[in-house]
Amino acid sequence: MDESETKKDPEFLEYVYKLNEGLELEEALNLSLKSIDDIDLEQLNRIGLKTYAKGKWTINRIFQHLIDWERIWCFRAIMFARAEGTIPVAHDQEIMGKNSNADEIPIEQLINEMRIVRQSTIMMFKSFNQKILDTRCNFFEYEMPLFAIGLTITAHQIHHLKVIKERYFPLDGK
Repeated sequence: MDESETKKDPEFLEYVYKLNEGLELEEALNLSLKSIDDIDLEQLNRIGLKTYAKGKWTINRIFQHLIDWERIWCFRAIMFARAEGTIPVAHDQEIMGKNSNADEIPIEQLINEMRIVRQSTIMMFKSFNQKILDTRCNFFEYEMPLFAIGLTITAHQIHHLKVIKERYFPLDGK
């Protein structure tokens, strides 16, 4: 793919910005940490490993997915921040989900891991100056500013927590 085929600020960024409701990166990251702290573990435990449809991930797998993808996005961010030069490749979430052992891990452990990963993400983005945050990141098919990686992480969480609320909470027999 040559430079003219690269999509500048891909369409999914509009959804990312919309989910973050115009918040600046630091505020969005801090708010996302608070929403992790506000998760109702008792309700998630009552739902357990139920899914709303055949072939859908359990809540445990969704949280493992969020953790895995946050780590991948942070790896990408650090590669761009340090001008390493490698263009990150795509990853297959279905293969990664299929090969996780998330359903064997207590939900409390997954939520705690997600909290720790988010705290680390916050510290990493705080360490970047404005020049780094404004760095244009060239991926395999698109280009976007580095700060948008952080907003992508928070939007990803917002999206999946909404799915859990809308599709999994009704499975709670309480």
